[in-house]
Amino acid sequence: MIAFFANLFGYILNFIYDIFQNYGIAIILFTILLKIVLLPLTIKQQKTMRKTTKIQEKLKIIQFKYKNDPQMLNQETMALYKRENMSPFSGCLSAIVQILLLLAMFYLVSSPLTYMKKVDTDIINGYKEELQLEEKAVATAYPEINIIKEKGSTDETVNLNMNFLGLDLSNVPSQNLTDPTVYVIPLLYVISSVFSIKLSMNMTKKNKNEKALEKADNNENNENKENTELDAMESMNKNMMIMMPIMSVIISFIAPLGLALYWLVNNVLMIIERVAITKILDKKEEAKENA
Repeated sequence: MIAFFANLFGYILNFIYDIFQNYGIAIILFTILLKIVLLPLTIKQQKTMRKTTKIQEKLKIIQFKYKNDPQMLNQETMALYKRENMSPFSGCLSAIVQILLLLAMFYLVSSPLTYMKKVDTDIINGYKEELQLEEKAVATAYPEINIIKEKGSTDETVNLNMNFLGLDLSNVPSQNLTDPTVYVIPLLYVISSVFSIKLSMNMTKKNKNEKALEKADNNENNENKENTELDAMESMNKNMMIMMPIMSVIISFIAPLGLALYWLVNNVLMIIERVAITKILDKKEEAKENA
């Protein structure tokens, strides 16, 4: 399944590469194209997240009321989703798509000769053996990257222009620690990840503040309970803000820079998408309330 998508994406990436003859530009344009294709799914996901936030209070009431009766809890929860015209698994599709994209892009960037250039397997295996005999093959999980580096200048079949704005996208940071240029894209990716998480936290906090204003007449016990839940959520989000950049750095250090570039562009586009879609949905809700 993953190989199928990596192969499909490879055709598109190679088509763009043939036009611009630059791997970095091809990855950027491919990422933009992919975002456009997935835009309807992204909009649906944003709407689902809003609906989920709105029914949280109703879910809490059901969970408290039937905490000792799992069967009734499941029935009432499903009934609530049905009344709200939602599916409890509505967020699963988006998560599955994101995982497929992540793995497919990792396959594609790790083995560009196989999935992008469609080079014959015998040629790739022949170069692998040759590089090992010449003791030029670095111990790595990315032998095709080595082939491009060592043989790309003499054989057009395995050549890819991976120089992008002075950065070599074939480099793996963990194998080029003394080269300062390998830190540029991973660092920008981490910064964009932190910004994206902060944006999500701010939006979540805004939604909770709006709910708090709507329920200003609640008794003190309920208010304290909700504040406790809010503190727990904020604590979890803060932990995410610490862990996500650390995970990003680790992954970016062991993968070719081409993958980090894809993630960076994807993050920037995701931030733009989230802000734009949120504003559009806010305006639609305001129009409905004023109608």
